[in-house]
Amino acid sequence: MFDTFIRKLKLIVTDETLRNRILFVLGALVVFRLLAAIPIPGVDAGALERFFSGSAGQFLGLLNVFSGGGFSNLSIMMIGVSPFITASIVMQLMSVLSPSLKAMYQEEGDSGRMRFTQYSRYLTVPLAFIQAFGFLVLLRQNGIVPQMDFIHTLTNVVVIAAGAILLMWIGELITEFGVGNGISLLIFAGIVAGIPNAISQFIFTFDISQLPAYLGFAAVALVIVAGVVYVTEAERPIPVTYAKRIRGMKVMGGVSTYLPIRVNQAGVMPIIFALSILLFPQMIASFLAQSSIAIVAAVASWIVAVLANQWIYGALYFVMVFLFTYFYTAITFEPTQIAKNLQKNGAFIPGVRPGVMTSEYLGNIITRITLVGALFLGFLAILPIILQGVTGITAVTIGGTALLIVVSVVLDVVKKVDAQTSIREY
Repeated sequence: MFDTFIRKLKLIVTDETLRNRILFVLGALVVFRLLAAIPIPGVDAGALERFFSGSAGQFLGLLNVFSGGGFSNLSIMMIGVSPFITASIVMQLMSVLSPSLKAMYQEEGDSGRMRFTQYSRYLTVPLAFIQAFGFLVLLRQNGIVPQMDFIHTLTNVVVIAAGAILLMWIGELITEFGVGNGISLLIFAGIVAGIPNAISQFIFTFDISQLPAYLGFAAVALVIVAGVVYVTEAERPIPVTYAKRIRGMKVMGGVSTYLPIRVNQAGVMPIIFALSILLFPQMIASFLAQSSIAIVAAVASWIVAVLANQWIYGALYFVMVFLFTYFYTAITFEPTQIAKNLQKNGAFIPGVRPGVMTSEYLGNIITRITLVGALFLGFLAILPIILQGVTGITAVTIGGTALLIVVSVVLDVVKKVDAQTSIREY
C-alpha cells in the first residue's frame, strides 16, 4: 500500500497536466484567503467580538463556515458562497415543481446540467445583493459598522455582493481547471484556515480539570471521522447481466457486472443545505428584532430565543438533514431513467423484469439504504450539539459540522486525484 502511495505521488509530481491542476487549486485558494483578509471599512472589532460571543454566536459561526472564515473579520468576502448555495437550493426545489427544469437536469446530460448551473449563477446575483444589504443593516443595528449615508451603504453592498460573485467564479474555475468541487474546496479552505487560531485559543484556555472531556472529544472526533469515511464509501452492489447479442460472427454481451448504489448518495450536501435554510430564519428574526413596531419585535425576539435553544435547534437540524438527504438523493438518483438506460443497453437485473419492475426494485432499494444514510448523517450533525448540552463546552458545535464537511471534501478530492492518476497509469 505504501509503495502504491509513493508511485502515485511520483506520478502527480512528474505529470505536467495533473501537477498544474493541483497547483491551480492551491493558487486559487491562496487568492481566496488573501481576499478574505481585506475588511470592509469602519468595522468596530470590539463590537464584532461581543456580537460573536452573544446569542447570535452560533448563527454567525455557521455563516462563517460558508464564508470560508470571511465573516469573522467582516471581509469583502463576508457572505462567501452562501448566495450561490441558496440559489442552488432554490433551483433544486424548482426542478421538483417544473418538469422542464427536471428534464434539463436529469435527462439532457452534461449540456442540460451546464444550463441548469448557469441559471443558478444568474439567480446568485440578486441574492448576493439582498444578503449583502440584509447583513449590513443587521450589523449596523448592532453597532458593528457605523451609520452611513446612501452612497456609502450602496458602495459597501456592491463590494460585498461583488465579493460573493467573485468567490462563485473562483469556485467554478477550480471545478473546471482544478481537482474536486470548487465551492466545497472554498468552504474547506476557510475551515482549515481557522485551525491555527483554534489551536492557539485551546492552548491559552487549557484547563487541566477538563482533561477527561478533551480526551472524550478527541475520541468522538476519531469515531466521527471513521464513521463518515465508512458510510461515504459504503455501497450496495446490484447485480446486472447483459444479454447475449450476435452481430455477424461475433457474440457480444453475456457478461455480469454490478450497479453500485451508495448508502450516502447525497454526500455532504444535506448538511450544507440544512445549514443554509437554518440561517435565514435567524437572520430575518435578528433583523426584525430591532424593529420599531412592538409586536414585530416581540415575535422576532421570540423566534431568536426559540432557535437559541440547543435542543429545539438540534431537532430542527436533524429533521432538515434527514429530509434533505432524501431530497438530494431523489434529485441525483432517478430509478426510472436508470431502468430505461439498462433496457436500452440490453441489461437486466437477474430475477427482475426490465422496465417498470426494475424501476420499482431500484426505488425500493434506494429508499431503504438512504434511510440508513440519512439517520447516520443526521445523528452525526447533531452529535456535537448533544455533547455541548451535556458538557457545556460551546466550541464543539461548529467544530462538528466543520469536521463533517472537511472529511467529505478530503475524501472527494482524494478519489478524484486517484482517478486522474489511474487514467495516466494506463
